[in-house]
Amino acid sequence: MRNKNGRLVALVASIAVAAVAIGAAIAYRQGPQVAEADAAPLSGSPSPTAEPIATPTPTPSVTPSATTPKPPPSTTATKSGPVKSKVNLAKLPKGRSPQVTYLSGRTVEGGPGQEVKIPGSGDIGDVARLNQSVLAVVSKGTDTEMLTIDSSGKVLRTTPDVTGIVTTEDGLAAAYVATRRSEQSAALPGAVVYAEQESVRKITVPDVWDAFPLGYVNGKVYFRAETAEGALAWNLYEWVPGASKATVVKSIPKPTALSADGSTAASLINLTDYSSCTNVVTVEGGKRLWRTCEYQVVGFTRDGRTAIGAPFYRDGYADGIASALDAKTGALLHEWTGTFRQSIAEDDQHLLLLADDGPDSAASIIRCSTVTGACEQATPPAKGNLRIGS
Repeated sequence: MRNKNGRLVALVASIAVAAVAIGAAIAYRQGPQVAEADAAPLSGSPSPTAEPIATPTPTPSVTPSATTPKPPPSTTATKSGPVKSKVNLAKLPKGRSPQVTYLSGRTVEGGPGQEVKIPGSGDIGDVARLNQSVLAVVSKGTDTEMLTIDSSGKVLRTTPDVTGIVTTEDGLAAAYVATRRSEQSAALPGAVVYAEQESVRKITVPDVWDAFPLGYVNGKVYFRAETAEGALAWNLYEWVPGASKATVVKSIPKPTALSADGSTAASLINLTDYSSCTNVVTVEGGKRLWRTCEYQVVGFTRDGRTAIGAPFYRDGYADGIASALDAKTGALLHEWTGTFRQSIAEDDQHLLLLADDGPDSAASIIRCSTVTGACEQATPPAKGNLRIGS
C-alpha cells in the first residue's frame, strides 16, 4: 500500500502492531519443514526446498525378534517437537485462495459474497464484509473515511475518520472506531465507536487516544485506547451497543489480542527498549494462564486453542517471524522466519500471512498449517495493494 499522507501512515500503524505506541506497519520467505502430526494437509505439497532451523533427530527403528512382543499400536500421532523453519516465497506450492475477505488491487475478494471493486483512487486500509455489503477504510486528504459499498460497487454511505473494523464470525454485525488526527498526524483526543447490525448505534468516548477495535463478541464491542497522548499504557474497553458509556476491563492492562469467544486475552505486561513480555489471561478475573518473553501474542484462532505470536519487539516495516503457540500452555507449535506484514487465523488449524521479500517486492498471502508447519501460496506473488481483511 502506498502511504500518501500522514493520516494513512498512522492508520496502517494502528492496524498492524499492537504494542510500542499501539502501532507499526503491515508480509514472508522459504519452504517449511513439516512436523509429524495428523492434521488435515494443505491443498498442495510442502516445498521440497525446506530449510529447517531445528529438526529433531529421529529415533532409529528396531526390528523386534520373534520372541519380543510387539507393543500395541499407537492410536494418535505424536509430534516430534517444536519446529522452526524458513520460507522461500517463490518456491512454495500453490494452494486455494484465501477463505476470508482480502483485498487485491482495488478489489475485495474471498469470504462470502462476490468480488467488489472499491471506487476512487485513495489508498485503502482495512476491508471487511458485512452481510451483503463491503466496508472499506480509504484515505481522504489527510484523513480517512469508511465506505459502505453494495454488491454492485455503489457507495451507500460514508463514515468519517474510521481507522479500524472488526466483524462477528457470521459476518452479520460489525464494529468500527473513528479517531481524528492533526495535519501533522498527531493523535487528537476522543473516539467514536460504532456497532452495526441492521441499524447503526454509536457512542462518543472522550479523553482517549488512538482507539482501535479488538472484537465484537457476544453482543459486546471491545476496543483498546491509550490513556494519554503518546502514552505507553492503554486500556481494554467494553461497550454494549445502546449503553450510554463504555467501561474499562481493569483485569486486562495493555491488551494486544482477544479470543473469538471473548474468554481469553493477551496483555503486554512489560514494554522496554527492544523487549517485551506478554501474559495470556482469562478476561473474567484476569487469571494468568502463561507468560512469554519470546513472543508478543497478537491473535488467536477461532477455537481459541492456538495463539498467534509475533516478535517480542515490533518496529519497522514488518515482522521477521510468525509463530503458533498452544493457547493453554504457551508451548511453541511452529515458528516461521520471513517478512510478514500481517498474521491472521484463517480457521482453527491455518494461519494466513501477508508475506514479501522486502519493500517494493512482490507480495503474497500464504497459508501455513499450525500443526505441520507446511506452507503454500494462497495468492500468487504480485505487486500492488494486497491485504488480509477483518
